[in-house]
Amino acid sequence: MKFQVMVAPNSGFCFGVRRAIEIASEAVASGEKVSSLGPLIHNPQVIERLRKAGLEPVEEIGAITGGKVIIRSHGVHPEIMERLLDTDIEVIDATCPLVKKAQQAAALLSSGGYTVVILGEPNHPEVKGLLGHAPAAMVVDANGDLPNLPRHARIGLLAQTTQYPADFRSVVEKLVKNDFEELRVFNTICNATVIRQKAAVELAGSVDIMFVLGGRNSANTNHLAEICRAAGVETHHLETADELDPACLQGYSRVGVTAGASTPEWLIDQLVKRLEELSGT
Repeated sequence: MKFQVMVAPNSGFCFGVRRAIEIASEAVASGEKVSSLGPLIHNPQVIERLRKAGLEPVEEIGAITGGKVIIRSHGVHPEIMERLLDTDIEVIDATCPLVKKAQQAAALLSSGGYTVVILGEPNHPEVKGLLGHAPAAMVVDANGDLPNLPRHARIGLLAQTTQYPADFRSVVEKLVKNDFEELRVFNTICNATVIRQKAAVELAGSVDIMFVLGGRNSANTNHLAEICRAAGVETHHLETADELDPACLQGYSRVGVTAGASTPEWLIDQLVKRLEELSGT
């Protein structure tokens, strides 16, 4: 079978993930014991490579036995940070700077007396961290109904950094229809996420099948797969090239590839190489 392989621009590591990887690599190079509180990023293959290099992910503070601890790119609840700073463990903060800005927006709205609304996934570590800065905030899904918000209230809105811009606009439109005293909006969606999503949609519109590469626990990778399917193209979410089923390529002449923000270039290269082998190119 013969087909053309096309890779969407801006696929793979975003700035925040690349920064976290560099911070972790520098920490383990020191030779000291280094832990991360939760997976540093949402990509099992990268986490395994870092583990072999000396970075040990742990789920609880009590599991850290000296050395250094790295705060994951998604950030943490402020109470967890305070507990860590009260220990003798050296804390290295690899929180994405854009997540930090979202945390600051949540804290500003909360301290200003706003009823805070967060567009995001309630169980995502980034959102859990945001809730630490705005404890009474309500987490909403763009596809669902808004919660019962107090009338004549001052509402503050922000988003998990990997959300869809269209979903964010949808929530804003729903909110402005209500009788609120004030609506203050912080667009905290990462611009790199927006660019990656646009590139994926454009490519999906010009190919016969799409492969979205990245961890299944990665919110932004799952969103990429969703928007490619919504564009009407057959879409497969893979974690590695080993998951590729050649049978699904039969009869297609144009194959598209994109990847989430936590997907390294070497995994993208492996998938493209496998596709090119199957195509004989």
